[in-house]
Amino acid sequence: MRLVIKVGSNVLTRPDGMLDVTRLSAIVDQVAELRAAGHEVILVSSGAVASGRGELRDLPADTRLDSVAARQLFSAVGQAKLINRYYELFRDHSLHCGQVLATKENFARRSHYLNQRHCMETMLANGVIPIVNENDTVSLSELMFTDNDELSGLIATMMDADKLVILSNIDGVFTGNPADPATVLLSRVEAGDDIDRYICTTKSSAGRGGMGSKCRISRRVASEGIEVVVANGKRDGIIAAAVNSDPTVPMTVFVAAEGRSSRLRKWIALSDTFAKGRVYVNAGAAEALLAGGASLLPVGVENVEGDFDADDIVTVLTPDQRVIAWGRATMSADEARGVAGHSGAHPLIHADYIYINEQ
Repeated sequence: MRLVIKVGSNVLTRPDGMLDVTRLSAIVDQVAELRAAGHEVILVSSGAVASGRGELRDLPADTRLDSVAARQLFSAVGQAKLINRYYELFRDHSLHCGQVLATKENFARRSHYLNQRHCMETMLANGVIPIVNENDTVSLSELMFTDNDELSGLIATMMDADKLVILSNIDGVFTGNPADPATVLLSRVEAGDDIDRYICTTKSSAGRGGMGSKCRISRRVASEGIEVVVANGKRDGIIAAAVNSDPTVPMTVFVAAEGRSSRLRKWIALSDTFAKGRVYVNAGAAEALLAGGASLLPVGVENVEGDFDADDIVTVLTPDQRVIAWGRATMSADEARGVAGHSGAHPLIHADYIYINEQ
């Protein structure tokens, strides 16, 4: 079984902002057990920024950093500390690990996407555990992932994982405030279940994400045929319990849709945050796309915005700004503008490379 395990900042850091080495060691021990059982494991690990912040607590009081500069500074220091800890802990189990730092650009262009996937496939084939994190030292605000929940979803679909385990500091998705005794844990979420009314928009204290982000990513990944588990990373033995969907341990399981999409369609399905351009279509084209099985022909295109190349992902919208699909463009933005509204040209997006927005 191929597993992607995402460990959140609130799992790996202490209240004082320092790295929780005891918890980190417990995570590594559990991953080593999975490897011994024959599973492939990819670790998406937060904690670099929080770790660096803890190390640099003695910065002069008059030091002024904007949010991007602070992330770059703290991650540069913290990432070195974090990966060194992982290296030492996995070495104690006679296991090798390797660092993979990602930016949105690695997913936005198909060639970059395939190159990163090949790198990680090679690592797995040679017994090396990939440890993935956002490359905060070079990411600017507009190029950052929403959080590592988003990154873990992209990695799970990229690597055609069998299961994604998202570890947070609570047991899963609740019907209200987890501190309220009347609140119930949702142990199982299936496609079509209305859980939005239960989601608090408050973000975590150490990271950038929150339960809303976890649910959005989990539902999208599950819709592509990959089961997702949201569980409490501070519980002993939680990873094995999540992998085995142990009913005696509290967690939320997002049930995978039947069937599995191709890797290309999975890439398109999770591309909404890094689409390169926007293509507005008329009512007829929108109706044909939403009915399924249709290509987007230039005759149905009313306007093209942005700058994109052939093979980049673009967002497809109606004139009233409603997003109806994402797809892989067959031509550049300039070429698309040249044929927009005209018949006889080849499709701007082929039907095989369109993902319909069903929300």
